[in-house]
Amino acid sequence: MTHHASPADTEAVPESKTSSPSLRRPSKRLLGLVVVVAAGLGVGGVWLFHQLTHVVVTDARIAADMITVSSRVPGWIVDLSVTEGDHLDGGAVLLRVDDRDTRLRLKELDARLAVVEAHRTEIKAQVTQTDQETHSRIAAREAAVTAASATLAGAQARLDLATAENSRAVRLVSTGAGTKAHVDQTTSDLEAAHQDVRTAQARLTSAEADLEEARAERGALAVLNSQLAGLEPEARALEAQRDRLALDQADRILRMPLDGVVDRVFVDAGEYVDAGQRLLMVHDPDAVRVEANVKETSLRFLKPGAEVQITVDAVPGRTFTGTVDRLGHAATSEFALLPSPNPSGNFTKITQRLPVRIALPQVDGLLKPGMMVEVEARAGD
Repeated sequence: MTHHASPADTEAVPESKTSSPSLRRPSKRLLGLVVVVAAGLGVGGVWLFHQLTHVVVTDARIAADMITVSSRVPGWIVDLSVTEGDHLDGGAVLLRVDDRDTRLRLKELDARLAVVEAHRTEIKAQVTQTDQETHSRIAAREAAVTAASATLAGAQARLDLATAENSRAVRLVSTGAGTKAHVDQTTSDLEAAHQDVRTAQARLTSAEADLEEARAERGALAVLNSQLAGLEPEARALEAQRDRLALDQADRILRMPLDGVVDRVFVDAGEYVDAGQRLLMVHDPDAVRVEANVKETSLRFLKPGAEVQITVDAVPGRTFTGTVDRLGHAATSEFALLPSPNPSGNFTKITQRLPVRIALPQVDGLLKPGMMVEVEARAGD
């Protein structure tokens, strides 16, 4: 008797064949979960290794010396030829302050200096003329004195001769060898000789007086030289005032202190500004650096001269190399405006931060003051 399988039996066989492979192979969801876990463990391991072998500072930014340009003198701004973002060479004119009053005062001082110079020239001419005239007059008076002295000497010699002749005539008369007429003649000659001596003496005295007068006239040279010397302090005082005004005029033109860029302009043309008022801010875009606040526990890994890697938030995908320039010697909390006393005795220890400066060369003008950066250094360096 032949047995025929029922339809139920024929359907059960294929079902058992299709269910057996699913029990031997894992599902795709399980494989995906394993891959995700393995990848997470790998990334976590890499991150943990990186954290253990590197120091990362996120409290850092690019900095530069921001120079505030101020005016040394007050006045009205008559010309403002720059705007924010302008790149200028050192010495370029930034703005001008009204200098009309200064220019008028300079003209006044120039006129006063010209008067002093004219007076000085006049006195010098008088000194030269007086010197020449008195020199010639003194020479003439000295010659007159010499001549009068010679005349006096000659008159004195004749007086001596007349005296001797008269004495001899008187002796001869007393012995009978001479005559009365000869005595009278020698007496007359003697009297004339005395008169000549007196006349010569008077002329010599007059010549000497004229010489002293001529010499006294040279005293005017001392007066003139004294007046000339008195003009020197006056001229120096006027020149000092002029130099001060010239400096004031120069300060009314504000110039770019360095090759750089104009960051901010705080005034407009036509405004009145005071001395010392902040007018503009500029900086040198090539002289940038990184200022970072590093935890005290990580400071030991940063040494002057060590290289660090820097990433800039504004320039993703690029890494810059900097060099540690200097380390701070006091925590930033020491410079807080408000002290943090602890009168209650409760204390919570907070990791302090110290400033670190990192030298960083400019690259294509990408690095700008204020940009946030991250600094990374190897912990083992």
